[in-house]
Amino acid sequence: MRLARRLFAGYALVITVLVILVVVLSGQRLARQLLARETDQLAREARFVAAQWVPGADADVLAHTAGAALDHRVTLIDPTGRVIGDSDFQADALAQLENHSTRPEVVAARRAGTGVAKRPSVSRGDSELYVAVRAPLGVARVSVSTAAFGAIVSGERIDVLWSALLALVAALGLTFAFARAVSRPIVELRDVAQGLAAGDLARRPSLSASGEIGDLGTAMHRMAEQLAGRLSELQAEQDLLAAAIESLHEGLLAVNAHRQVVRLNESARRLLRAARPVPFSTDLLPRDAVLREALSRALAGEGAGPLEATVEGRTLSVTARPLGDGGAVLALLDLTATRRLEAVRRDFVANVSHELKTPLTVIGGFAETLAADDVPLAQRMQFAEAIRTNTERMRRIVDDLLDLSRIESGGWRPNPVMVNVQTVADEVFAATRRALPENAAGVRLATDIGARAPLAYADPTALRQVLTNLVDNAVRYTPAGGTVTVFTAPDGDGHGTWVGVRDSGIGIATEHLSRIFERFYRVDPSRARDAGGTGLGLAIVRHLVEAHGGRVEAESIVGRGTMVRALFPTAGERAAPPAAPSTVTPS
Repeated sequence: MRLARRLFAGYALVITVLVILVVVLSGQRLARQLLARETDQLAREARFVAAQWVPGADADVLAHTAGAALDHRVTLIDPTGRVIGDSDFQADALAQLENHSTRPEVVAARRAGTGVAKRPSVSRGDSELYVAVRAPLGVARVSVSTAAFGAIVSGERIDVLWSALLALVAALGLTFAFARAVSRPIVELRDVAQGLAAGDLARRPSLSASGEIGDLGTAMHRMAEQLAGRLSELQAEQDLLAAAIESLHEGLLAVNAHRQVVRLNESARRLLRAARPVPFSTDLLPRDAVLREALSRALAGEGAGPLEATVEGRTLSVTARPLGDGGAVLALLDLTATRRLEAVRRDFVANVSHELKTPLTVIGGFAETLAADDVPLAQRMQFAEAIRTNTERMRRIVDDLLDLSRIESGGWRPNPVMVNVQTVADEVFAATRRALPENAAGVRLATDIGARAPLAYADPTALRQVLTNLVDNAVRYTPAGGTVTVFTAPDGDGHGTWVGVRDSGIGIATEHLSRIFERFYRVDPSRARDAGGTGLGLAIVRHLVEAHGGRVEAESIVGRGTMVRALFPTAGERAAPPAAPSTVTPS
C-alpha cells in the first residue's frame, strides 16, 4: 500500500497548503474590507461634523459633543493647521498640540475634499485611522484606533482556522478513502504482473472497474491468457524436442560460445563417460585429438565431419556444426558395433574360405589322380575314401553354417519341454562312440546328474545338439585314460538348470576362453583340423542356449581339463520368443 500512502501524503500536503492559504488570504481580505468599511463610515461622520461646524459655533464643544455621540475621536482644524477642537483633549491642552497642516489626511482633504491616513498616533500612543474632510471653516477629522480591527480580524481568523481544521480532517478522511480506492486496483494489477513475471501463470486480476483501470485489468487478463497458452505450447514443444533428443541413439552435445557444455543427451553421456551436470567446461571432455579438433573448428564458425575418432574404447563418427550465437553442436554416432560386425564379416569370409579350401584342394587333387588310368585299385580306394571324408567335412561345415543362419535370423525357435538329461546323455554317448570310435576308445564317458536337477526345460533336439557338440569337443581334446562327464546342477538363484560337460583334457589358456564361442575360432587350428572339427560347434551351442533365454560359461585350467556349461531357464524365467517347431539339423 505504498501507493496509497504516497497519494494520501500528497493530497494531505495540498489540502494543508490550501487551508493555510485560505486562512491567510481570508484574514487579509477581511482586514481590507473592514478598513474600507470603517473608512467610509468615518468619512460620513466627518462630513456630518463638518456640516455642524458653522460660524459662531464653539469648535471645542462641537468636537466633544460629536465625539461623545459618535464614540470616535473628533478633531477640528482651522485653515492654519491649528487644532481648535479635539474630543480627546480639554481646551487648555489644545495649545500644546502640534500644528496639523502637514498631516497627510489634512493635506489630502484640503486638496481633494477627503483625506485618509493610517499611522501611529503621537498623542494616543497607538495606531490610528484618520479620515478628514474639507469644511467651510477648516478641516473636520474623525479617527478610530485600529486595535479593534485587529481583534475582529484575529477572531475571524480563529473561526476560519477552526473551520479549516474541521474541513482538513474531513478532507483527509475522504482523501485516505480515495487513495485506497485508487491504489487498490493498481496494487492488485502490480501483484498479478509480478506473479506472471515469476512464472505463476494462474494469477488473474479480479477487479471489474470502469474506465482506464478496468481496461488495463481486462488487457492484463487477456495478456495472461495468451502468455499461459504460448508458454504451454513452448513447454510442449520443448518437452517433445527433449524427448526426441533423449530417444536418439546418436549422441548430441551443445556447447556455448564460452566453451561450456550446456546440453547433452543420455547417449552422449554414455559415449563420452560424462556424468557431470551441465553446464561444465569442454576441458572435462575426453582428450581425443579428433574430437577436440572438430569442436574447435565448429566454435570458429567452420563445420567439421564426419570424422572418425576412438573415444573411451569406442569408434565414433563425429560431426560438428557451428551455431549462430558462437556456440557449436556435435553429433556422435557409435560405429563400434558396425566396425566389429565388419571385422566379424571379414574374419568369417576368410575363415570359411580357408575351411573349405583345404577339403576342396584334397578332393580336387585326388580327383585328378583318379582320372588317370594307371592308378592301382588299392590307391583308388584310398583316394575315394579321402574324397568321401573331405566331402563329409564340407557337408558338416555347410550344415553348421545353415544352422547358425537359421538361429541368428529367427528362422528357428525352440519348443521347450521338460527333458530327462540322463536319457539325452546316453543317446549322445552312443552317437559319439559311433562317430568318433578312435577318439572315444580310450576315454571314459560318464554322467553326474544332480538329484535336484534331473530335468531341463529345453527343446529336446537343441539339447541333444548342445550335448553332442560339447561331448565331441571334449572327446577330441581328452587323451586316452581321461574322462568326459555330462553333469547337471540347479541354478543358485532358482532360475533354471545348468547342463554341462567337463573333461580332464588338455585345457584352454585363459586368454582364449572369452573367444572360444566365436565361429571358426580355434585355440590350436592345426590340431582342431586334424581332430575333424568344423570350428562352429561352440558357436552353435551359444546361439541355441541364448535362443532359450539362457547363457553359456566356460572354465578351464591348462593340463587339467575344461568345463563348459549352459543355463536353461525354467518356464517362468524364459524370455525367448514363442515356440515354433524345432528344425535344427543334428550335427
